[in-house]
Amino acid sequence: MNVLFASAFQSITGFFAQGGIFMIPLVGLSIMATTVMLLRGFALRECNVMPAAIEEEVARLEPGDELTRLTAILRENPSPLSHILLTLIRNLSWPRTDNAEAVQTQARHETARLESGMVLLEITAGIGPLIGLLGCLSGLVGMFGTLGEADSMIIARGIAEALNTTIVGLAVAVPALVAHNYFMRKIEVMAVEMEAVAAELLAKCYPSPDMQPSIHHGE
Repeated sequence: MNVLFASAFQSITGFFAQGGIFMIPLVGLSIMATTVMLLRGFALRECNVMPAAIEEEVARLEPGDELTRLTAILRENPSPLSHILLTLIRNLSWPRTDNAEAVQTQARHETARLESGMVLLEITAGIGPLIGLLGCLSGLVGMFGTLGEADSMIIARGIAEALNTTIVGLAVAVPALVAHNYFMRKIEVMAVEMEAVAAELLAKCYPSPDMQPSIHHGE
């Protein structure tokens, strides 16, 4: 087992070593993209963004009910949705239109926070293949530059550099592109769902656009 492990490790290190200097930024991009994917995968779980207890409490409320219980639940479950609804509750003394604008502003801020790190995945998906192409061209130039006087070992080294960097560039870019599209779609869906919950609470607090809130703050 130790021999197999050592052989596999040697093969991997040899593969990256043959790719030349362009392997360094590719490995850096791979580490960065993997870190972002792990962090965003944890942060974008539905229980962290839209706790079920908050949605259930909003659905249970009726116009005229106090918001004491809801406020307590929001503070016990800090999340993007709770931040949005707390903004709505704090501004209940405002007219409905002004309160709705404040909620929309807070929702945009929360959506922007959910998208943090996405630009790194987008950059990785964009420049990963380009760095791989640079490594490919570097290997080909080095090979053809000494083709007349080079032996088979130098030619093989140039081909290895060209192919290895291309492979790694694509291997880094493809998962980053898939993760970026998946996370952005997930954020879009959750943003719509949070907007729906906020709109439901807003409608229960302001049954008529021209009326003051019918739900009591309870504080």
